[in-house]
Amino acid sequence: MRWHLNFIPTTLLENAILINVAVFLVESRRQRTPIQWRSPLTIPAFLFIVAGAISVIDAPDRRAALGLFRAYLLEPVAFALVAATICTNARRAYLLVGGLCLGAIWLGVPNALVVLAAIKSHAYKVTDTPPTVIYLTQNAVALFLEPILGMVAAALLYTPGRRFKFGSLVALVVLLPIEVLTFSRGGYLAMAATAFVLALSHRRRLWLIPGILVTGLLLTRIPLIGERLALETSNVYGNTVFFRYDIWTATARLLKERPLTGAGLSGFATRIAPFWNATHPLASQRFIDPHNIVLNFWVETGILGLLAFGWLFFALGYLCLRTWRRADPTWRPLALGVFLALVAIGVHGLVDVPYFKNDLSLEFWALLAIGLASYRATLASNPHHPSRLRDA
Repeated sequence: MRWHLNFIPTTLLENAILINVAVFLVESRRQRTPIQWRSPLTIPAFLFIVAGAISVIDAPDRRAALGLFRAYLLEPVAFALVAATICTNARRAYLLVGGLCLGAIWLGVPNALVVLAAIKSHAYKVTDTPPTVIYLTQNAVALFLEPILGMVAAALLYTPGRRFKFGSLVALVVLLPIEVLTFSRGGYLAMAATAFVLALSHRRRLWLIPGILVTGLLLTRIPLIGERLALETSNVYGNTVFFRYDIWTATARLLKERPLTGAGLSGFATRIAPFWNATHPLASQRFIDPHNIVLNFWVETGILGLLAFGWLFFALGYLCLRTWRRADPTWRPLALGVFLALVAIGVHGLVDVPYFKNDLSLEFWALLAIGLASYRATLASNPHHPSRLRDA
């Protein structure tokens, strides 16, 4: 949902973020409450923003790059600053998770229904991209759903309150079939990894892990899912392994010539052209990313952006694991849920890009805010525990 304010393009999502930030700043000034900006994640977040600014300068289209810089970096980071400050109790954090779940359901249900309609009318073939209603591809739906599935699965297993547990169950029952119907092979891999890590966290892991393996095996016996997965072992159109190898090879050649700055924000489609095989069956398509999380951050934000985001990603995972071990029962599911979300992002990111999109960047920073809030709450309840975050 896009429009222009004079010559400046904007979106409904962007305006929602800006309204939240504006209200937060006004209320913080009225109540004279400090903004909690210092954390173990502040330095990598700052470096990531700096890398993005450099990539705007280096981009072939600076106007387009500035729009992406605003949408993918500045606004999500500002929202995370707000959310991490106001989530002073687990109830508020669960409210934020609930909002993400509602968004995922609103997005996922229409897409699932159109896939079911195509299957019912025998109009869908496994070699084709599944049809969509919202978003351009079902893979984009899967990328948004997977981190949320990790959050609700952790809440269902560990949340002490019945209301939150029931809400998590409802969300899981609705979202899990939607995820399956995306037919995203990277999504299936991410779900398997998330379920495995969740099972390892539980004392009944010796029962849960075999159950996950059996469930996964049964899912592969569903004809369409089995045929979709079998494409990866065949040399036919629809096999994503060969395509991704080709685009990764071309991206590596691009980065060999531009190792420090990459292609610049929004510059990949333009600067990959000399390295893309013109005889490839998909050569006529305009690819805007290299379908790999490492390569994507490298080409979009340069080596500094890649290192800064890597620092941010693994530091957040480390904080969530520390919180999971030490937090009270209300915060522990949230910390574990964010860690599971990172697992999903990292695993699916091996074959796709789970960040450079308006919704995905905001989702990542919202999850970061929840993880940081849970860490701060745990530190506040254990003031004598050694930590760099003394003033949280």
